[in-house]
Amino acid sequence: MVTKSYLKDLIYKVNGAAIEVHKALGPGLLESVYHKCLKHELSLRHINFQSELIIPVNYKGIEIEAELRCDLFVEDILPVELKAIEGILPIHEAQLMTYMKLLEAPEGLLLNFNVTNIFNEGQRTYVNELYRNLSDE
Repeated sequence: MVTKSYLKDLIYKVNGAAIEVHKALGPGLLESVYHKCLKHELSLRHINFQSELIIPVNYKGIEIEAELRCDLFVEDILPVELKAIEGILPIHEAQLMTYMKLLEAPEGLLLNFNVTNIFNEGQRTYVNELYRNLSDE
């Protein structure tokens, strides 16, 4: 069973992997480079994930291909959206929140590698209504 504590620990591990990638590469590269390196780093840490997960939309009992792709879906519970941009915009937040809703994930992580310090500036977590119903432990 997923708990708030489990998610907190998982986000800590994913952030650690992202910090390692950012420390090695710094800002200024394309998102695809960070994506490949983060996949490698997660693998080294034995963290399970799916990359470029296609998310279908169930509309009136029919699966609609909406061309939604989650960059990383970690441990079948945490969607992670990667960016390498000047600043996070509301559309990027909406993108992650959409993935969270469709994947029934209570928490999501948005990582922007185009910053000086990824720990302070480049990572944001988001929760939705499912998070409230999780137990703390």
